[in-house]
Amino acid sequence: MLDLNTTSLPFFTLSFYFFIPLFTIIIFHFLSISQSPSKTPCPQSYPIIGNLIGFLRNRHRFHDWVTEMLSRTPSSTLRVRTFLDLSHGICTANPTNIEHFLHSNFPNYIKGSRFHNVLEELLGDGIFNADDRLWTLQRKIASHEFNTKSLKHFVSHTVQSQISNTLIPHLIPFACNNNENKVIDLQDVLQRFSFDNICHVAFGVNVNNPTCLSSDDFVKAFDDAVNISSLRFLSPLPIIWKLKRFLNVGSERRYKEAIKVINNYAMQIIRSKEQEQEKGQDLLARFMSTSLNIEFKDQEHKRKFLRDIVISFILAGRDTISTALTWFFWLISGHPRCEKLIYEELSSIVPRKESCIFSYDELKKLHYLHAALTESMRLFPPVPINSRLTVDDDVLPDGTHVGKGWHADYSAYAMGRMEKIWGENCREFRPERWLNHDGVFQPLDQFRFPVFHCGPRICLGKEMAYVQMKSIVAALMFEFEILAVDGGASPEKMMNPPYMLSLLLKMKGGFPVRFKRRQLSGYSR
Repeated sequence: MLDLNTTSLPFFTLSFYFFIPLFTIIIFHFLSISQSPSKTPCPQSYPIIGNLIGFLRNRHRFHDWVTEMLSRTPSSTLRVRTFLDLSHGICTANPTNIEHFLHSNFPNYIKGSRFHNVLEELLGDGIFNADDRLWTLQRKIASHEFNTKSLKHFVSHTVQSQISNTLIPHLIPFACNNNENKVIDLQDVLQRFSFDNICHVAFGVNVNNPTCLSSDDFVKAFDDAVNISSLRFLSPLPIIWKLKRFLNVGSERRYKEAIKVINNYAMQIIRSKEQEQEKGQDLLARFMSTSLNIEFKDQEHKRKFLRDIVISFILAGRDTISTALTWFFWLISGHPRCEKLIYEELSSIVPRKESCIFSYDELKKLHYLHAALTESMRLFPPVPINSRLTVDDDVLPDGTHVGKGWHADYSAYAMGRMEKIWGENCREFRPERWLNHDGVFQPLDQFRFPVFHCGPRICLGKEMAYVQMKSIVAALMFEFEILAVDGGASPEKMMNPPYMLSLLLKMKGGFPVRFKRRQLSGYSR
C-alpha cells in the first residue's frame, strides 16, 4: 500500500496514483479475454505491461516463480520486459553465463545507475555501490585489510566474546524447566546479535552501549533504510517511489529521516575516533590509518567517504549471516539425522569440552558443519538474486543477446534448484554432497554456487562469515536443542518455503522455536 497523506497532495498526484492500478486492471482484463499468448521468450510477458501481471500474481512466491520459468528454458536464461518497456534485461541460472559477466567480460557488467539510484543515500560511493576507479581503490584497500591475520583474529574474538557474554546468557532463561513451553523468535534474536556484532567489527562500538545515540534510534533507522531500499528495488513501477521522494511523502519521507539518523551516528563516531591516540582493530580505524590516495576537498568530504565505506560493510554483514542461520536451523529442525551428526562432530573435537565456545583452530576441524552450512546456503542464499547493468551490447555463451543498458540478473536461489547443475536430488538437503570420501569439505566451482558472488567482486568477508556462522551454530547446538514450533523443513514445506519478498531471503513471520538445555551443556558443568 502507498503511504500518502492524501489531504496535502494536489489533485493531479492523487489521479496519478489511482490511474496506474486502474490502467493495469483494464489491460489485464483485455488481455485475458482477447490477447493471444506472447511470443516473447519470457513466459507471462505481454505487450505494454511486460511481466507486470506475472509479477503481481506471484509476488508471494517470486523466487520459485523465477525458478520454474528458468527451469523450463533450454539455456536457463529468460528475457525480462518491464512495464511500458521502460527497461529490458535478462535473468539467468546458467553457470557459464554467470562466469561470463562476472569474470570473463567483467568490465561490461557494472553496478551502474540501477544500484546507485536506489542506494545512493544509504551507501553513497561505498564499495558495494561503486564502479571503475573508485571501486578498484576501495577494493584494493579492503582486500589488504581482510587478508590480515589481525583482522581475522579480531573478528573471531569479537563473535566469541559476544556469544559468551550476550547470546548464551540471553537464551538460557528460555531453556529453563519452568519456561520449557516458551517460544522465542530465533530470526529476531539472530538479527539483533549479528547487527551488534557487525557494528562492533565495523565501528568498534557496541550498539547496546553506544557512544552517540541510543541503540533503538540507530537500529530502527537502519532497519527502515534497508526495508525501504528493498521496496525501491522491487517496485514494478520505479516512478512511484521517485515521485514520493520528490514530494517527500510516505515511506520516502521516513527514508530521509532514517538516513539523517544514520549519518549523524556515523559522523560522530568518525570524529571521536579522529581524537583517539591509539589505533583500534575495527574496520573504520583500519581505513582511517590507511593512505587512501585520494585528494579530498576538506575533512568533511573525507569523513563522508569513510562513512560510505563502513556503512557498506554494515549493510553487507548485517542480515546476511542472520538470514543464512535462520534457514540453517529451520533445515536442521526438519532433518534430525543431520542434527545428530553435527552434535557428534562437535562433541568429538575436544573430549570433555568445558565450554560451548570453539576456538578458530577447532572450528576448522568441523567439516560436516561447514558442509551443512554451505548446503543450506545453496538452497536458501541470503541474497537470492543479484543484478548488473551492461555497458555495451554483448552475446552470452548460450547465445543470448544482451543490449546496451540492459540489466543482467542471476538467481542464486534458482541455481540451487536446477537439476542441470545439482542433479535430480537438487531440492534435497544433503550436506554430504560437499564432502569427499574422507569426510573432508570439498569446495565446488564458484560459478555453480555464486552465494558469495564470483570473479573480481567475490565477497572479501567469505572466510570470516564462515567463522562467525560456525561459532554461533557450534555454541548454540552444543548448549541447546532447538525445536522449531512448525517442525522445521519437511518435503512439503521445502516446495513452498515461507520467505518474504525483500533484497534478502528473510523468513516470513519470523522463526518461532523452543530451546531445551542439553544435559551436559557447557554452561551446566
